[in-house]
Amino acid sequence: MHVIDFPIIVGGRPHFSLPAFIPPMFELTVLFSAFVAVFGMLFLNGLPSPYHPVFNVPRFALASREKFFLLIQSDDELYDYDKTREFAGTLAQEVFDVEA
Repeated sequence: MHVIDFPIIVGGRPHFSLPAFIPPMFELTVLFSAFVAVFGMLFLNGLPSPYHPVFNVPRFALASREKFFLLIQSDDELYDYDKTREFAGTLAQEVFDVEA
């Protein structure tokens, strides 16, 4: 805008002086890199995840009020259903199976 529409010579400087544009370019680089980092982290982590099948368990509502809730996923190669069910049955009040 200062170069084409309103060319005013101030202090003998040229109309298009590159050093005047370096601070805004730096600030915008920092701003856009912060946005990319935050939104990239959210995307790569799969967030926000508004739904999970464990939310359908009837007692899940008590997890944030008076109890705690432990979710064991079966994606691991060392996971054994019978051993996990037996271990959880000895320590837990209730055990639920959730299908994904």
